[in-house]
Formats: sequence, structure tokens, C-alpha cells
Amino acid sequence: MLQLSGGHFPDPDAAYGFYPQPPLRAGHLSVVYDPLPAAAAEARAEVRRQLEGWGLAEQSDTAELLASELVTNALIHAASRLRLTLWAAHGVLRCEVSDADRRPPEVLGSGTAGSGRGMFLVDALARRWGCHQDGPGRTVWFELGTCGSDGCGRRQP
Repeated sequence: MLQLSGGHFPDPDAAYGFYPQPPLRAGHLSVVYDPLPAAAAEARAEVRRQLEGWGLAEQSDTAELLASELVTNALIHAASRLRLTLWAAHGVLRCEVSDADRRPPEVLGSGTAGSGRGMFLVDALARRWGCHQDGPGRTVWFELGTCGSDGCGRRQP
């Protein structure tokens, strides 16, 4: 059973809240999707394809699942165009989903019936995650470690 890795709130470390641009020599992808149900499946396929291309296939299952959760949340709550952005550099894979909703995401418990467990999965599986206001909307993000060493990718205390 998945256990929450910390609290039920985004990572409060403002120094790492968002990157204005990817570091040099980083893998980078940014794709805009219309608010259609097919966007989640398209985003999953794009994440897998991109990570395999970057040699990060070991992280693709988790990244694909969590990116799909963020895209699905954007489709349900914002009903607006959304942008999926991936950056890979310095042992970190960062995935961001930007949409027109201004509300922060809510982490619901694993026992919640029906839908609403997406952010529980993000909180349980991501190294870090957060949300920041971005113009008229928000950007929700998560990070996974990519270095393969012991402890890499686990949430930092």
C-alpha cells in the first residue's frame, strides 16, 4: 500500500518552486494540449517516448502515471488548454502541467471512493512536488530522481 511521503501540501521550498528555463544541456520538451479527453493518453505516450529518447526508460512508468494524473486534474478542474513541460538535468526529471485553474491541488486519502486520488499518488511517488501561480492560472509540478544511486529520487526530508 502506498504511504504518503510527507504532508498533504506542496513542497514549501520557494527556492526550488519553479525554474524560469531549463539548465544548460538539459533535456526539454513542452507540448500544448486542447482540453479533450484524449489529451491524457497523448501526454502519457509523449512522456514515455521522450524519456526513452533521453535514456530514462527506468523512470518512464512512474513519470507517465504522475504526468497523466496532473493532466487529468487539469482537464477536470480547469477545462482549459494545458501545457505539459518536461526537463531532465542534473539527476532530476521535472514534469510541469500549466492550466487556467488558480486553485492549488488537494491531496485526498487513498481510501477515498471514486476519483480524486491523483495527487495522493503524486505525493506518495514523487521526490518533490508543488504548485505555483502562473499568470492567470497555475503550474503543478513534480520531480523524480534519475541518477540511479541509493536514495536518488526519494523525497528529501
